[in-house]
Amino acid sequence: MINQILKSKKKILEKKNLNLNIFAIAGSEKLLLNEKGISKNWRKEIESVSVSKHHTTAIIDYATANHLENLVAIDNTSSADFVENYVTYIENGFDLISSHKIANTQQYTKYKNLRSCLKKYNKTYLYETNVGAGLPIIDTIRVLHESGENITRIKGVFSGSLSYLFNSFSESDKPFSYFLKKAVKKGYTEPDPRKDLSGNDVARKLLILARELDLENEFDDIVIDNLIPKELRDVETQQFFKNIEKIDEFYKYKRAELKKGEVLRYIGDLSGNLQENKGDLKVSLVKVPNDSPLGSLKGSDSIFEIYTESYNDNPITIIGAGAGAGAGADVTARGVFGDLLRVADKK
Repeated sequence: MINQILKSKKKILEKKNLNLNIFAIAGSEKLLLNEKGISKNWRKEIESVSVSKHHTTAIIDYATANHLENLVAIDNTSSADFVENYVTYIENGFDLISSHKIANTQQYTKYKNLRSCLKKYNKTYLYETNVGAGLPIIDTIRVLHESGENITRIKGVFSGSLSYLFNSFSESDKPFSYFLKKAVKKGYTEPDPRKDLSGNDVARKLLILARELDLENEFDDIVIDNLIPKELRDVETQQFFKNIEKIDEFYKYKRAELKKGEVLRYIGDLSGNLQENKGDLKVSLVKVPNDSPLGSLKGSDSIFEIYTESYNDNPITIIGAGAGAGAGADVTARGVFGDLLRVADKK
């Protein structure tokens, strides 16, 4: 993302009269500061700075001392601890962008507190990549909801990783472990693919969409179909890979159940009366016709079907580059960059 910003900086200044100036880069221990903007050699420069553990205070103090304005904090970590700093950044004049799901899937009271803080200080928090990587899912749902359109259901294949696995497996005679090892090698899954197979990542995306509709669901409300056999759930990663073929019997049975013209898809489904306080959230492996939009997916593509009162028979369908690991770093970074430009346009 940093390199994308640096590469596009001159063109954006010419076309939009926006000067995107990265004045701080923070890792878990290192902090690089430059009020004039970091250079293309930022990787080497950050290695040469001393260890710092109090990034938030240092960044805010630095911005104040150098009279920096139009501040945006972009969180591309996966740190629950760093999320605790969001309110502090907002209170000190920063808008927020994040590429992870932690802040939007935390306990509902904390979620609402963050929203209240944003409203109090008139700040923006964008996170389009939380659900669809480079696809405009959250923005589409937000516009529909805020315009008064009654959304009645949202369903789809939310994971590029699991999309690739079941798109490949359903129409093959090879064992599931064959495609799972292939997906890990291609970088479509997390290094430990059980993080994908547990269904928790899809469930978090579903929860984020529910909360965009002002539903008060908690993560524990979601019914999740865990795709990992019980005997493989708690073993060490190395032990899991050593016994990976044990996963095949379950999926062989699932494939044998398919009728002609059916395929397997791992679906997130938000339904129920979405005008109440809570909806029904379910994540499960289901059989669908191979000529349906869900069944005709290819590669690691994701698909989102948005049903509304106005479009109930013909849902709004968004399909494209898979979300999560299946999307790749460039696609996700481009989505974060898009959020940055949307925030900048409001300045």
